[in-house]
Amino acid sequence: MSTNQPNIIYIFADQLRYQSCGFAGDPKAQTPHIDQFALEGVNFVNCVSGHPMCAPYRASLFTGKYTSSTGMVINELRMNPNHRAFGHVLHEGGYDTYYIGKWHLWANELGNHDDPKNSYTPPGPYRLGFDGYWASYGFHHTYWDQYYHTDSPEKIVIPGYEPDGQTDLAIQKLKEAASSEKPFALFLSLGTPHDPWREDCIPAEYLEKFKDTPFELPPNYKRENDPHADNWARLSAEERSELTEWMRVYYAMTANLDWNVGRLLAAIETLQLHNNTIVVFTSDHGEMFGAQGRHAKNIFYEEAVRVPFLIRWPEHIPANYVSDACLNTPDIMPTLLSLMGLPVPPEVEGDDLSHCALGAQGPESEAAFMQGMGATAIFEDGHEWRALRDKQYTYAIYRSDRSEYLFDNLADPYQQHNLAHKSEYQPRIEYYRQMLQQRMAKLNDSFEACTWYQDNWINDRHILHTATLS
Repeated sequence: MSTNQPNIIYIFADQLRYQSCGFAGDPKAQTPHIDQFALEGVNFVNCVSGHPMCAPYRASLFTGKYTSSTGMVINELRMNPNHRAFGHVLHEGGYDTYYIGKWHLWANELGNHDDPKNSYTPPGPYRLGFDGYWASYGFHHTYWDQYYHTDSPEKIVIPGYEPDGQTDLAIQKLKEAASSEKPFALFLSLGTPHDPWREDCIPAEYLEKFKDTPFELPPNYKRENDPHADNWARLSAEERSELTEWMRVYYAMTANLDWNVGRLLAAIETLQLHNNTIVVFTSDHGEMFGAQGRHAKNIFYEEAVRVPFLIRWPEHIPANYVSDACLNTPDIMPTLLSLMGLPVPPEVEGDDLSHCALGAQGPESEAAFMQGMGATAIFEDGHEWRALRDKQYTYAIYRSDRSEYLFDNLADPYQQHNLAHKSEYQPRIEYYRQMLQQRMAKLNDSFEACTWYQDNWINDRHILHTATLS
């Protein structure tokens, strides 16, 4: 490969939280390859998922916009294709693209995930510019002998454990790319460690690694369900009894994920792609595991929003470097495009933080603005929230009852003490209220109820109106 344009490989896990990585200090985690990778580039320790759910995250990742502009307010909606997206800029910049794994931006039906009408995204505008190699599906979370689609509704089965097979596909594509004169962009969306967390969802040898590892309920575990939680976030008595065993499978899945990341990184070395390839490792959101009386994600608490974000680019990004910049999902596209020397579409709403990755000084947002737009996958009011997270505090407010939360994440990392009603914090609360109003006004985010989007933007779970349209 003779081009001087850098390649990019973007690896993102599903539901891997920052706190469950070895490099982040978790002694239970068995993530040696990811931990080593963290030493080879920049670690954005304050990266958050701006809307911590699968479809909203992906919409923001590929457009550089907030959910109030993409319209992906819940899961299982069909994305409006009228955005100038990451894939468009890559192709116009001369890049071959490879997309492997979960897409989650096509289906417009609740459930029925494996029907090709939901799992297959046809070539064209709904692939958001990823017009090269396509080995993808809508979403599923059964990991053995699963399938993907290329350019027809035919299901192509991956024998064995899905993350292993997806990594095999990625390595094969790297071999092809290494002999090409064109730069490439490979996006690998791996399904683990997303639930279900049953023993039959992970190869036995990985579960064996954790057979003697004790797992306990988190310090901020609550016996009662969060009253603001939707049905996906509430825990039954039976589920509560399974939490620690769920964690065992989750950590086993993460160990397998790490093994596959290691294989991919080794292939990059073998194919001599190391020096001219930007490699990113991250996740779409985290998991609560009973913390704050919640399961799953879709909430402003640390376990759900804080995700790993590691970037390596030898001789450009300093090794073993930590950035404390508040990196949010909409910031990813402009940051990476700038690193690659590609134009950032003017309608992008995120910030270019490429200078932070390079170890240089420059403007940073004071806080990440986060949005929760409704229930996980149905139009239901009462769960909407907005939040800010800076380098020390998280401030949040619910729409339904206007209840406010303020946590000092440095002094109280498990967010057990709500400071919002303490008199000495009222000036800070007022400061965040004003900042939140300014952020929302800038984005035309009027903090609507979830069903407002159904009534005004969406027809049959297909987004017809977004902020980019008149």
